[in-house]
Amino acid sequence: MTAPRPDAAAPLLVVEGLCVSYGKVEALHEARLRVEAGTIVTVIGPNGAGKTTMLSAIMGLLGRSRGEVRFLGEAAPELDVEQMVARGMGLVPESRALFPELSVADNLLLGAFARHRAGARDHAESMERVFDIFPRLRERHEQLAGTLSGGERQMLALGRALMARPRLLLLDEPSLGLAPLIVREIFRVIMELKRTGVSILLVEQNARAALQVADYGYVLESGEIVLEGPAAELAHDPRVVESYLGLGREQ
Repeated sequence: MTAPRPDAAAPLLVVEGLCVSYGKVEALHEARLRVEAGTIVTVIGPNGAGKTTMLSAIMGLLGRSRGEVRFLGEAAPELDVEQMVARGMGLVPESRALFPELSVADNLLLGAFARHRAGARDHAESMERVFDIFPRLRERHEQLAGTLSGGERQMLALGRALMARPRLLLLDEPSLGLAPLIVREIFRVIMELKRTGVSILLVEQNARAALQVADYGYVLESGEIVLEGPAAELAHDPRVVESYLGLGREQ
């Protein structure tokens, strides 16, 4: 699914000094990252490191965040989720947040709501593109979302986000709870999305798989970025190997 590209001279997303606190507990401290257009950037780290909090703050889901988020070259401190979607940012949450009582096709149509309200009438074309990426969704387009397998639900969550034709897709633990064969398929799709022009910010506990598909990576521990670099270099960094890859299974 081809996405329009912003000015190539500027990063698509820049995050500086991002902090999030829950009461007296600081879940994210001075986090920083950049996503260049046409790239996959991953954030890896242990459970509870603050990865999901970071994505939620970037998307505008947390009113308690502090710091700077610039998307498409503009600061976006006051934008809500709907406005971020309209500007070209999409989020696929860890929970997938589908409507189980609705069909696959209806779940997809909901992903095109913001474009429809803005005057676009290209939802049929967008759905065909999603079906080209996920043929299984075409086969099950009349099936209720709640009856799908875990892998199919993840495909539907990705497809629904793509209906908005995002420039940047935020993916929160897309491999969580999936069988190895399905994990390989999901990461194949992630690589395909990059080739079609969608940039991706990928949060993952499966560090091995994430670093294999990413261009650049960050390591988040206890709410702080402790390491960053090209993904290929991080995959061979002794600290990453020992903490995240040493006991990891090939996916």
